Amino acid sequence: MPSIFTKIINGDIPCYKVAENEKYFAFLDISPLTKGHTLVIPKKETDYIFDLDNETYTGLMEFSKQVAVAIEKVIPCNRVSIAVIGLEVPHAHVHLIPINSMSDCNFANQKLKLTKEEFEEIVKKISSAF
Repeated sequence: MPSIFTKIINGDIPCYKVAENEKYFAFLDISPLTKGHTLVIPKKETDYIFDLDNETYTGLMEFSKQVAVAIEKVIPCNRVSIAVIGLEVPHAHVHLIPINSMSDCNFANQKLKLTKEEFEEIVKKISSAF
């Protein structure tokens, strides 16, 4: 059975797409820690990030860097943090989280409740900077 992320890639579940190429896909987290919190995934469904072949893993990191640079251009923050947890969805993924302090990257924090319009504004900004 396809993961929720594969369903997003296939267009079966809507998302706020930030960027995409032939192998990778980036979209806004719908339960973000901060504005601009983005998930980056390989299109190839693999549960555990360290089970990715070297080429896919390296490509995921390179694509994540490109997305992070775009986030930094348009979301006010000190830097973009990267986190790989790997338990929430059985599909390798990277969290890119704009932060101003270490506490901004705490997954125990209450998630933001953004409107559809806020998500659309954020995705438009990041996409245009990508």
